[in-house]
Amino acid sequence: MRVNLASVYVDDQDKALRFYTEVLGFVKKTEVPLGEHRWLTVVAPEAPDGVELLLEPDAHPASKAFKAALVADGIPLTSFAVDDVRAEVTRLRDLGVRFTLDPTDAGSVTIAVLDDTCGNLIQLTQTH
Repeated sequence: MRVNLASVYVDDQDKALRFYTEVLGFVKKTEVPLGEHRWLTVVAPEAPDGVELLLEPDAHPASKAFKAALVADGIPLTSFAVDDVRAEVTRLRDLGVRFTLDPTDAGSVTIAVLDDTCGNLIQLTQTH
């Protein structure tokens, strides 16, 4: 058994696709129309057949409340691995990304937390 799909609930799929591809650097893998929304996934460019990230509409009221509660408590929805957190934070800040947690050493990892502009906090993690 292995993970093949993970989701982030987003408030606007077009805005999310732009942020996750043009800013974070993922590439679009799947886009299938489903009524007013789409089955829209992105993947890491170096792993096109790897885990897909579903940019899922937060249309259900529970997803909006869940996201808001996590953000209010400063809790990231998910975590993305990076090779160098400090370099990635610098790159993303230069693109206008807002961080809620600057690079912080936490034992065997260094973490930082960003606002994805779609209602989520996302943690970046570098393992030492």
